[in-house]
Amino acid sequence: MPLPNLAVDYETIFAHAPIGMCVSERRIMQVCNLALARMFGYLPGELNGESFKVLYPTQDEFERTGARIVPIMNAKGIYSDERIMRRANGELFWCHVTGHALVPEDTHAAGIWTFEDLSEKRRASSTLSPREREIAALLVEGKTSKLIGKQIGLSPRTVEMHRANLMKKFTASTSSELVHRLLGIAQSEGV
Repeated sequence: MPLPNLAVDYETIFAHAPIGMCVSERRIMQVCNLALARMFGYLPGELNGESFKVLYPTQDEFERTGARIVPIMNAKGIYSDERIMRRANGELFWCHVTGHALVPEDTHAAGIWTFEDLSEKRRASSTLSPREREIAALLVEGKTSKLIGKQIGLSPRTVEMHRANLMKKFTASTSSELVHRLLGIAQSEGV
């Protein structure tokens, strides 16, 4: 039951929401809430006006993710994935990211984005290459090597090579075990 005479202050709700949120324009964070700044290790307001690029482990990952989002957002108007992101201090962590395009015919024109820190559930490994991080995120989504290859422009055989490297790094003997380790269900020493 709503409280009587309680004015809805959307700015306060946005600022203090328990999940990281921002409004973007052309992949520039226009305004970010306190949870987002804290999650990524920035001071309140410090990310406002910054490119999403500062949240990615590499420039290449920023560019590839931006390109990967476009066809999905164009088809659905919303995008969601789990990926490895970078805090201000350089620490890598798993993050669930969801975005909604405000201009359906121009994906990056304006959007609303949410970020949830998954580091309590799974650890990120700094020993993974950018391509391995990208493939790991897609494996967690349950995609096959063929689908991953098609989505990121690699042959299924090349994806299988990266999967094999991931299996070695996570000491997994099966693909299922690899996904469990990536999800943090079974932690591997040193990873």
